[in-house]
Parts: sequence; C-alpha cells; structure tokens
Amino acid sequence: MESIKNRYEFVILFDVENGNPNGDPDAGNMPRIDPETGYGLVTDVCLKRKIRNYVETVKEDSKGYRIYVKDGVPLNRSDREACDWVGVNADKLKEEKKRDATLDEKLRDFMCANFFDIRCFGAVMTTFVKGALNCGQVRGPVQLGFSRSIDPILPQEVTITRTAITTEADAEKKDTEMGRKYIVPYGLYRCEGYISANLARKTTGFSDEDLDLFWEAVINMFEHDHSAARGKMAVRELIVFRHESELGNAPAHKLFELVRVERKPGVSVPRSYADYEVTVEETKVPQGVTCLRMA
Repeated sequence: MESIKNRYEFVILFDVENGNPNGDPDAGNMPRIDPETGYGLVTDVCLKRKIRNYVETVKEDSKGYRIYVKDGVPLNRSDREACDWVGVNADKLKEEKKRDATLDEKLRDFMCANFFDIRCFGAVMTTFVKGALNCGQVRGPVQLGFSRSIDPILPQEVTITRTAITTEADAEKKDTEMGRKYIVPYGLYRCEGYISANLARKTTGFSDEDLDLFWEAVINMFEHDHSAARGKMAVRELIVFRHESELGNAPAHKLFELVRVERKPGVSVPRSYADYEVTVEETKVPQGVTCLRMA
C-alpha cells in the first residue's frame, strides 16, 4: 500500500460527565489539572491507548494490524519476532548488525508492516535482555498534543461505601468499608493533532487505509472503553484540515485558530455539550487547504 500524500491537522472535541477522564497516579488518581489555571488536562498517551484498543478490538490482530504496545505482551517478544523473520540471533544482534549494514532497515520495515500503532505513532523498539535488543526507533507521522478543557474544571471527591469487607478480622468489627473516587461533573476537552505525509513516506508507510481506520478509531475511541469512571465520555467533533500537498499549504497554528469553542450566552456553569457553540471560520481557510467536519 502506498503512503498518504497529504498533510493533515485535526481538532478533537470530547467531553466527560460525572467521570474521571484521566487520573493522575501522583495525585491519588485525581483528574489531571493545571494548578495555575484550573483547566483540566488529558495526556496524549491516554488517547493513544484508547485508539490502540479500538483498532485491536475491530481488527483482532489481523495481518498488518497488530498492536505493539498492549497489555500482557512484553515488547521484547515482538522485537524477537522481527529478528526471527530476518533470520538473525536476537541475543547476538549487535554482532549481526556489524555483518549486515541493512539489518536496521529490515527490522524496522518488519515492525512497521506488522504493527499498526508503530506505523501510526512510531515507537522506540529497544529492550535490554542479554544486551541491547534494538529494532530501531521510528518517528510516527501521527502526533497528538495534550488535551485541555475549554473551561476550568472543579474535580469532586465522592465518598463511597461497600458492604464487602476485606478480611475476617475487619468483618468482626464493622459492616461496611469506606472509599473515595474523583469525578468531573462536566468537562469539554480540546485536543489538537498532526499527521505528516512526509514522515509516512520516508519512514513508516502509513497509508490511506490506515488513515481511514485512524479517523474511525478517533470517533469511536470511547465507545468500547466505558467503565464506572468513564461511563459517559464521547467524541463530539472531529474537525480535519486536509492540505493539497505533502509538506502543507498553511501553518498549523493558523488553522487551529479557525476553530472556536465558546459558551453560549447566559451559561455560567457548563453542564452539557449543548452549553457550547462550536464554529469553524471556513471563509478564512487558506488556499490549498480543505476543512472537513467528520463527527
């Protein structure tokens, strides 16, 4: 398959209601927040995980669409597969590379061809088992920034109880146990992303078929990720700017500025997506760029 020919930028708007979109393990799993402004944050890693999970769900490890970074699969197991396919000893990879100058490229090509998330996001494919097992470093064409809420959020700590007691000794002394969980009553988040056709052509081979799957995964990334903490999360908008050329026809920041998200008049405390108005100044889209609203 040929790699994509066009550069893209995109804006994702997603929201959460009475849930925790991305807990911070350094803060007792409290929703991530900018302490200076009160705006909520969601990391790029969090969204990439959901995109990977969606692709794994719909493709079920079919050829060319496996996932490299996944639960329960050590990275060096996949790295060793590449060595076996090329026909080299993974435990003596350093010596093998001295004998074959093209070995790095062969290993990289195998990983890109077989793992969707490497073609998409790139990866550092180096593990240290009996020396360095190094399948290379790939810079992916698709990059996401941190998501930030449109308005400041106010996380709430909710006290919960349960009747199931942990130990026999505790059961003799009490009938319930206490716990806590954090929620955001409502938050609308904005994420900005980039897709480089240049990197796709030179490095990973990210194709138009991969791109279609990526858009599908973005739109549906919360549909198979529901839990008590993320019961009501949804992608509300996917706004895509498609350039006519590989290197692009306009600066990314100028395109992002065309997407405006504002509270509707009279709304002081937003509690739903209907409290916002999303506009794209399509008359100001530069020549050579097309704006698509995909969700």
